[in-house]
This record gives sequence, C-alpha cells and structure tokens, in this order.
Amino acid sequence: MVQNLLAIWNGLDAKRRVIVAGATVAVFVAVLLLSRMAASPGMALLYSGLEGAAAGDVIAALEQRGVPHEVRGASIWVDESQRDTLRMVLAAEGLPANSGVGYELLDGLTGFGTTSQMFDAAYWRAKEGELARTVLANPQIRAARVHIGQAANQPFQSGAALTASITVTTASGSLPEVQARALRHLVAAAVPGLVPEAVAVIDTVGGLIAGEDAAERPDTAAAARAAEIRGNVERLLAARVGAGKAVVEVAVDLVTEREQITERKFDPQGRVAISSETEERSGSSTDPGGDVTVASNLPAGDAAGGAGKSQNSESKERVNYEVSETQRELLRSPGAVRRLSVAVLVDGQTVTAADGTVSQQPRPEEELAVLRELVASAVGLDEARGDVLTLKSLAFMPLPPGEIVEAGLPAQMGPIDLMSAIQIAVLALVALILGLFVLRPLLLNGARAPAALPAPAPLLALPGIPGEEPRVLTGVIDDGPALVPGEALPPDPVARLRRLIEERQAESVEILRGWMELEEERS
Repeated sequence: MVQNLLAIWNGLDAKRRVIVAGATVAVFVAVLLLSRMAASPGMALLYSGLEGAAAGDVIAALEQRGVPHEVRGASIWVDESQRDTLRMVLAAEGLPANSGVGYELLDGLTGFGTTSQMFDAAYWRAKEGELARTVLANPQIRAARVHIGQAANQPFQSGAALTASITVTTASGSLPEVQARALRHLVAAAVPGLVPEAVAVIDTVGGLIAGEDAAERPDTAAAARAAEIRGNVERLLAARVGAGKAVVEVAVDLVTEREQITERKFDPQGRVAISSETEERSGSSTDPGGDVTVASNLPAGDAAGGAGKSQNSESKERVNYEVSETQRELLRSPGAVRRLSVAVLVDGQTVTAADGTVSQQPRPEEELAVLRELVASAVGLDEARGDVLTLKSLAFMPLPPGEIVEAGLPAQMGPIDLMSAIQIAVLALVALILGLFVLRPLLLNGARAPAALPAPAPLLALPGIPGEEPRVLTGVIDDGPALVPGEALPPDPVARLRRLIEERQAESVEILRGWMELEEERS
C-alpha cells in the first residue's frame, strides 16, 4: 500500500503534488470539523421568558456549578443530557423565583416591632405569591401575577367588597376562556368574601378575558355554538375527504328575548262531579168524613160517609260539577336556535387521464348527496324552521410555499437549529467535492501514468485506405506474448485488428487511454 502511494506520488509533477497536498489537508480539516460538531453535545432549552432577576439567579447558579450554557435572547440553553437534572436541582433551591415569595414571608415576622398593618400587608402579599405559584402549575402559563385589592377598614363602614386581578403570560397563543373561568374560581375560593365575578383575568396577548356574564350574551353564545358545530362537521368530513380538504362555515341565529307565557284553558266537555246531595220526602193524611147528603139526614140513612185517606212522596238530588281546567306557565330563555345556516366547501378529487395528465375535478353528485345527508344529521338541520345547508365541491387553490404549515414534525424533535444544519451541510459538501473531483482524478491519473516513458516503437502497422498513410499503433507492452514481425495475419485489416484486441485487451485499452490523455494535454 505504501509502495503504491509512493509510486503514485513520484509519478505526479510539482503542480499536481501541490494540489493533492492542499486537497488532502482540506479534506482532513473538513472531516475533523464534522466530527467535532457531531461529538459536541446538543443544546436544549432550560428556561424561557423569565424575568430579569430570575434569569440572573439561574445564570449565576449555572456558573457556580460550572455548567456550560448559552443565552439566546430571553432563553437559557444547556446540555440536553443535563437539562432535566438541572431543572430538579434548581427547583430544590427555589429557582427560578418567578412567582415571588409565599407563606414563607410570614416566617420572618416577629412579635416585636410588627404592627397589625404590617402583618396584614405581609399576609396579603404571601397570599398573592401562593396563588401565583398555583396558577403557574398550569403548563400553558409561563408567568403569572396575582393582585388582591382590599379597602382599608373603617369603623363606620361595613366590609367593602373585595376585588382581584390576575395577569398571565401564556407559552403560546392566548388563554382559553375555560382556563380563565377556572382561575377566577380558584382565586375566589382562596380569598374569603371574594366572588368570581369580581376577579379580572388579563392575558398579555389577548387582553382582558370576559367574565362569566359574557357566556350568557347572545353574540358569545352564538359564536360558541357555531364553533362547536363547525368542529363536529370538519371532524366528520375529514374521515372521508381528508384533513384540510373541507372548509365549514356556520351561522347561528339565536333567540335573544326572554318570554314567559301563562296559559289557562277550560274544557266544558270534560266536567267532573265533585259533590252529590239526595233528599227524599214521603207523607200520608186522613179526611174526617164524607160529604153531607139527604140520605144522611133520614133515620134509616147513614149518619156519615166513610173517612178519606191520601199519601204523597218527594225525592230531590243535587249534583255539583267542576269544569276541567288546564293551567300552564312557559318560560323561554335566550339561547334557543331560531335559524341555522351551514356552508360546506369540499376540495375536488385528483383525476389522472389516459395520457398521464393530472387534473382537479368536482366530486360526483352521488358522493355529495351522501355527505349532505351526513352533515344535515350532524348539525340537526330542520328545514321547517328555515335552516339552510349548502354543500359544494370545488378545487382548492394550492398554498404558497411560505404558508405551508409544518404540522407533520414530531413534537419530540424540538426546534431545529438551522445554522448548525447549514454548517454541517456545507462542510460535508466541501469534503465530498474535494474527494470526488480533486483527489480521485489526480490519484487515478497518477496510477495510470508510467514512471518512465520510452520512445514509442511501432507495434503494428495496419494498411490504411488507399491514398492515405498507414495507421500505426504505438505503446509499451510489458507483459503478455509479443507480436512476431512477419507473422501471418488475416488479410482483412479489421479482422487483424479484432484479433489483436482479443489477444491483447489490457494493452489495447492502455494504448487508447494514453492517446486520449495526449489529446487532452495538447488541447
């Protein structure tokens, strides 16, 4: 191996030796830099968005331990293998102290020289610090401050209403309203006499977050209902057409007035007997005698007629009826859906023609009918109420290159260091270019170049075309049987050349290659 390298080196001229030496050094330097960059530890984010004092305390603790770190704007980066350990160690020391002090502030107070006003101020300050620590337990919140407002106690004034405010800085985006409502209840439950409506939540990105009364406003309720319906429809369509292939817009018209209806209805056909009373009477009477006639005055006649009798009876029944009555009270609160409008735009489908051309075409009507039926069931469409559903299929316009969202990167990859990637790519490209286009051609040319070139001797003279000089093959053939002059050869020049090439393949290739190199040097 060493002898081959020395032979190649001796076969090069001074200019090529300088080029080979420079290229070799450049390749070694590039490989060394690549190895150092690959062996250097990856930097990971330790803390970001800290206050000035808290960030200074963290950096001082890292320098005291001799931990390599980098400060990039408002972020502190450390070795990726030590990040989790450093976070635990710094947390044990109370770093970073972003939320201030808590109840440990009361430990420094003594009974001597501490007035009631001083103790109250320290107590509320400790309460605010503890609440801020609890708020920071939310992974979406990066920084938080809590302020509790309390009026001074006055002897002739009843207890004034308490108020509080929370200022939060989120890791990304704005704080959702659900989280803001939870923070209000958290602070209200921790401070006696404080109600959630008296707590204001302020986001450094989104500003003031509306309270619970905002959820009852018609515009807020309609927006929340529309967002819920939109999410359900998009999730349903994504299962068929794919994510991002459908755009859904929902307009919800809600009832905003409050209505109370009291209804009282009587049904004369539906009477009900509530009481019944029955009375029966019966009697009899006897007359004293019959009628006075002439016969009754004669001696042989009857002195009086027979006595008369009479009987009577009476029966009474009284029934009291109550007319059927229906009484109903109906209370209609705001929030009912008065009218619903849904517009759905579905991306077209890619169609490949027989000639290989690709085009976008609307989806077939059969598929759109099925999708329309599914969307109508998902939103609860009621055409009798006046609801409208519009579903169309059109080809989407492609996004510009700058607006492509990189949503497919795994979260565990973390942020990509663009400068480091560019440096590694440039070094690798330089090493590849030097190796392929500088060292390799020089070494191959040196390997083919002979140490000493004797004077060319004619190997074989081939009779040429009449009127032209015969062509002569020149070169040095070290191995293999030599041609004997005057040897009988085929009469055809092409056959003789083919036979020569078959017998001396390696020598023929070297001769042709030497001709090509001589032509290149002359040119």
